[in-house]
Order: sequence, then C-alpha cells, then structure tokens
Amino acid sequence: MHMLRTRAKLACAASLIALVAHAQPRTATTMSAPHTVLELRQYTLYPGKRDVLIDIFERNFVEGQEARGMWIIGQFRDLDDPDRFVWLRSFADMSARATALNGFYLGPVWHSHREAANSTMVDSDNVLLLRPARAGTGFPLVTDTLPPRDAQGAGKGLVVASIVYLRSTTPGQFVDFFEKELKPEWEKAGAPVVAELATETSANNFPQLPVREGERVFIWFTTFKDPAAYDKQRRALTASPEWRVISGKLSLWTHQPIEILRLQPTARSRLHGG
Repeated sequence: MHMLRTRAKLACAASLIALVAHAQPRTATTMSAPHTVLELRQYTLYPGKRDVLIDIFERNFVEGQEARGMWIIGQFRDLDDPDRFVWLRSFADMSARATALNGFYLGPVWHSHREAANSTMVDSDNVLLLRPARAGTGFPLVTDTLPPRDAQGAGKGLVVASIVYLRSTTPGQFVDFFEKELKPEWEKAGAPVVAELATETSANNFPQLPVREGERVFIWFTTFKDPAAYDKQRRALTASPEWRVISGKLSLWTHQPIEILRLQPTARSRLHGG
C-alpha cells in the first residue's frame, strides 16, 4: 500500500511538472545549434476557418512542438488566398525530425486538439522539405520572448517567399546564379534577403505526413515594412535594365513561373517584417 501511495505521488508530481512546463513561454534560445532541415507547410482550409486554426495553433501547437525539439519559425495568413494558412518549422537534422514528429503527433498536445485542427483543413499535404542553400543561409535565430498565447490579430510587416521550380536538366548550380547575379539586383531594389533554402533530398522519414517529393526548388525569403514597401521594390525591379536581363536568364533555370507568397505574420510569429 505504501508503494502504491508513493507511485501515486510521483505520478501526480510528474503531471504537475508537465503542466508547468507546458505553461511556460518558450523562445528560440532553446536551440543549441543552427537547424539544417526545414518544412514550408501550406494548408488549404474550409472557408472562414483560417482564424479558427490560427487560434488553435497559437494557443497549443507552438510551445507544444518546441517542447519536442522543433523550432516554429513563423505562422502566416496568405494575403492572396483567404483560405490558406502557411507556416514554417525546423529541425536539427533528419534524425531529429523523425524523433520530434513522433513525439509530438503521438503525444498529448496533438491528441487533445487534432480533431478541432483537422476539422478546419481541406488539404495539409502541400509541404516542401528544405535545407539551407549554403551554410549560414537559414533563418536567423530569434531570441525574443513570444507574445502571450491569447494574442490576437496580425504581427508586424510582410514576409515574401519566392519559390523557384528548377529544371532537372539545367547544368550548373542555381545557388551560384542567385548569389552572383539575382540577389545583388534584388537587394539593390531595397529588399534584403533573410534566408535562402533548397530542396532537402532525403527521403521523408515521417511518412504519416506527406511531403512533395521529386521536386527541386530554391526559395528565398524577404521581409518588408508593409505591402506598399513590397510594391515599391517591385516597381524598382521592373524599371531596372539589369533585372530584365536576369529575368530572361531565369527561364533557363525554371520550368514554371516563380511562385510568390505574400505572407502576413500572425500575432505570435517569430518571423515578421520590419
């Protein structure tokens, strides 16, 4: 009987510790080294359900995932699609990805809220598995403490993702073309690049969540004060003769137009404009 009471006390203490840990705000300072694997996730939602999912996500899934070793880089409303939710997360490496995803999706946080979250989604399989294009081109470590879980509305500024779908038959490295020709003109027009990512070619080691395999992409991210600042940069590029030459060269690398995502950060997104 004494042993049973002791076990009950230990179980109660463990539950209290877990609750306290879940309640504490976490920041990206828990990352011990730069992460090398990322996911860009685009969810198509039922009409009118985006803010419902964002509320569920920001109250439960940011800290819930980071407790398992992931880093939630940012969450966004797609300004060009009212029924799309976009977010980014990262992992130390592919092995850490498998461990973290198994821990979260088989754990209590997801189990408690999965039905409510899934009921908002038409499709959640639009996922690109990525890595930094070169060393040091991943997202910078953000150490700011997150706003409270019940924060509402939009975050600061605008984040723009430019997705290049690469031809498999083109010789050479697109990253070299980007660094030497495209990036200087892009930034000259007034928009510093904050991250450069490319396809992670490793096999998906958590097949319960599909990713878009068999594609080669290069994505760069830029932040702006607001949509007007982005429009100003676009006008500067359009007026640039050098940019017109670069745009012509892009067709040699790509098999479809560059996909542009204009992303408004949510209230608790770490990645935001400015």
